[in-house]
Amino acid sequence: MSKKEIIRAPWRFLEEYRGKFYTGQWPTLPEMFRITVSRYGDRPCFTIYEPDKISLTYKEALEKIEATARYLHSKGIRKGDAVAVTGKNAPEWTVAYLGVLFAGATVVPIDCQLKNEEIDLLLKTSRAKILFVDEEKYKRYAENVEYRGLLHEVISLHKGVGAYIYTLDGPAADIEGASEHDLAAILFTSGTTGNPKGVMLTHQNLVSDCYLAQGHLDLYPEDVFYALLPIHHAYTMLAVFIEAMSCGAELVFGKKMVTQVILKDLKQAKVTMLLGVPMLFNKVLAGIIRGLKAKGPIVYGAISMLMGVSGFTKKVFGVNPGKKMFRAVLDKASLTTLRICICGGGPLAPSVFKKYNELGIDFIQGYGLTETSPIINLNPKEHYKETSVGKILPQVDMKILNPDGRGVGEIIVKGPMVMKGYFEKPEETKDTFTGDGYLKTGDLGYLDDENYLYLTGRAKNLIVTEGGKNVYPEEIENEFQLFEEIEQILVRGFEIDKKMKTERIEALVYPSLDVFKETPKEQIKTRIDAIISEVNQRLLPYQKIEKTTLLDKRMEETTTKKIKRDAV
Repeated sequence: MSKKEIIRAPWRFLEEYRGKFYTGQWPTLPEMFRITVSRYGDRPCFTIYEPDKISLTYKEALEKIEATARYLHSKGIRKGDAVAVTGKNAPEWTVAYLGVLFAGATVVPIDCQLKNEEIDLLLKTSRAKILFVDEEKYKRYAENVEYRGLLHEVISLHKGVGAYIYTLDGPAADIEGASEHDLAAILFTSGTTGNPKGVMLTHQNLVSDCYLAQGHLDLYPEDVFYALLPIHHAYTMLAVFIEAMSCGAELVFGKKMVTQVILKDLKQAKVTMLLGVPMLFNKVLAGIIRGLKAKGPIVYGAISMLMGVSGFTKKVFGVNPGKKMFRAVLDKASLTTLRICICGGGPLAPSVFKKYNELGIDFIQGYGLTETSPIINLNPKEHYKETSVGKILPQVDMKILNPDGRGVGEIIVKGPMVMKGYFEKPEETKDTFTGDGYLKTGDLGYLDDENYLYLTGRAKNLIVTEGGKNVYPEEIENEFQLFEEIEQILVRGFEIDKKMKTERIEALVYPSLDVFKETPKEQIKTRIDAIISEVNQRLLPYQKIEKTTLLDKRMEETTTKKIKRDAV
């Protein structure tokens, strides 16, 4: 069997547990956790290193989760009730999340970085009866009279503040658990002000996506996952938290998106699975390249040549010499223990993808959205494609709607991981699906003959030039990912003919303060203009940037570091 024909079905092992731990097509999340405890109960489960190392085994985590579930039941929480969790990444967060599910209820993970009034709105919209919250917001909700009618109770995720989650328990009870088709979580996406949109994900959605993603990726109980991005987000929740507990791996929590802190955690915890967003991987790679360039042009040229040889060998022959060739480089960057890096949450420049693989790191991309739990495409490391966001997962039915001459059209999808709908929004749910039941992703792309997906951008961001050409701004933005001088860039159209609705292309640029420091604005503009000119030479004539605007302030970002285009 060639490397292109590798077929995995790691979920087959579940058959030996059917009838003992679960009866449906897929186990629920609590059933999945119990299966893992039966297999790997003494292995480390949840670990944190700051300020001191604290670790729970799977058996110890189960005890705390079951105690939390009993407590919630004693407070009247029943199947179908909503319970909210908001706070920084920590073992207590995951115990709360699973405790809610073990109580048969629905969990509502909320971004702790939202404004207070936005969190209030999500609590009211979801009708959450109990709130788990960290120390920073505990007092606001526990001691404020106006929330007593909204919340039955507020529970602390932080020791020494209020009713602490690890000290709670309740009497033994016959708790009615959820079935695989019941609602597991409501995840609120964009639109948190005024008209929040909650994505309803069932147990089947999350569990099936977890195992089907492993059809393109081998995971082991010896793996160590690093939860760096906010865990309330679908990407981290599934690809880090749920994936880790499905195979008995250790989950280590990171608290700060600071490069030096991240690198320290990676080395100390011996992390093998690092999942991040383009900004993180760009910064780490930029640091590596900067260090290599500091050795002088001759050494840098020689290393670049060796990286090219390494990448070619890995790609063509399936042999990975880079891990040994560049061990000193990887060790300095605290990347030696990494087995796999996965980038998601936004497009990554193919040049970045390529360089990591040249260095010997198995670096792959995935694609999905909250509405698909989220993973629907993933690059197998044995047969990756730098310009693709991955191969369609098993049991996913993906099509391209109304493709143009390039084969580009809107990506539509069916599968067991596709959401139940938007919470209490039947019309918006209806509008999001085609007449024959496919979810409309709003993303544009095309498929090759091996079912690998290539993204070109968001349908709503499409720029139509005066020559009638379609320009996808994300494709242009990707060309700037390795320029350290640019902290943020957003490409958009500016209208030149309202009647014909034709546009030309503008780039909004926020320069890197670290690079330029006290550099005069005119010199910054000269350098940015030079970068724009350099990139324009690589672009097609109708893609060229004609207008550049330097910004004095950062553009607003989501918690996964994507620019909020609607806010610009």
